Amino acid sequence: MMLSDYVCDGRFGRNNVRYCITLWGDLMNVIWFVLIAVSIAGALISGHTEPLTKALFDGARAAVDISLFLLGIISLWLGVTKIIEESGLIHRISHFFKPIITSIFRSVPPDHPAITSITLNLLANFFGLGNAATPLGIKAMQDLQTLNRDKETITFAMMLFIVLNTASIQFIPFTVVGILSELGSAQPSAIVVPTLCATVVSAACAVLVLLLFRKIMR
Repeated sequence: MMLSDYVCDGRFGRNNVRYCITLWGDLMNVIWFVLIAVSIAGALISGHTEPLTKALFDGARAAVDISLFLLGIISLWLGVTKIIEESGLIHRISHFFKPIITSIFRSVPPDHPAITSITLNLLANFFGLGNAATPLGIKAMQDLQTLNRDKETITFAMMLFIVLNTASIQFIPFTVVGILSELGSAQPSAIVVPTLCATVVSAACAVLVLLLFRKIMR
């Protein structure tokens, strides 16, 4: 789940969060139901029920295999993150990237815990560990919320963080490379450069659009 799912109409209240999650969940349920219904109806009309049945079982098996594979990757990196946090290395990493993060999030005090949370989240996304980055992103939003005077309205720092988190610049997409390798790709690392270029461009465009709207809405 992207952090953008937690913001619908610019408010960050608890009730609005629940409403957004319910809204997006219901919408995805409808989309999946329509896709499955159309597929089944198409197979029945064309008389291809046997391939449909085979595809259902093959898809279910592949989903379980990939889920277990991703579970290992996510567990590994969450464990590494916890070790880094408990060893105190997290503060050194945060201190190393602090000039960059503080220059981007100028409204956040340099010694605020949000800087550490934002740093770890962006680093996780940088290495393509989107699922591992999600709890770090939620923690960053909670830390940013402590600086928010109006608890029902999202701040610009929150908007900027959501944009960067959603665009998620990726240097080495470990998760995708692992999936491609698991599925037998001859060159799973071939997506590294295209992914880096695409995510840098998308992040730059997203930030520019955010700044443009901020200027227009003033």
